[in-house]
Amino acid sequence: MIAYDLQCAQGHVFEGWFDDNGAFCEQQAKGLIACPICNDAGVSRLPSRFAIRGQPSEASQQSLALAALGQKIAEYVDQNFDNVGPEFAKEALKIHYGINEPRNIRGSSTPEEEKTLRDEGVEFLKVPVPLPQDTDA
Repeated sequence: MIAYDLQCAQGHVFEGWFDDNGAFCEQQAKGLIACPICNDAGVSRLPSRFAIRGQPSEASQQSLALAALGQKIAEYVDQNFDNVGPEFAKEALKIHYGINEPRNIRGSSTPEEEKTLRDEGVEFLKVPVPLPQDTDA
């Protein structure tokens, strides 16, 4: 049995238990994994926060570097993209069709909205955003 930290496209973090990585991949491909909070099936794995003290392995160093890169990407997007929240698909279509001025936007969308965007030829990239770290601890 393996436990994964998961995050939906809406930013909700939760845990999932699977027989192995193959079971996770199979269930994800079939859309069987959904957020328990919002039922979003756009779920991705997060780097595990679980760590064992000891000599850092090359794999753990790579995981730390990947997590740091993810944090830098999230900071860049936060500073350089307008957050349109759940209006992402509507705003992307307005920009695509020239109703609104082109600009970098970020936000959330449902799987149905993402299908509409693809059908309309709107290019977008889904990036899981790490949750802010609690600095009061």
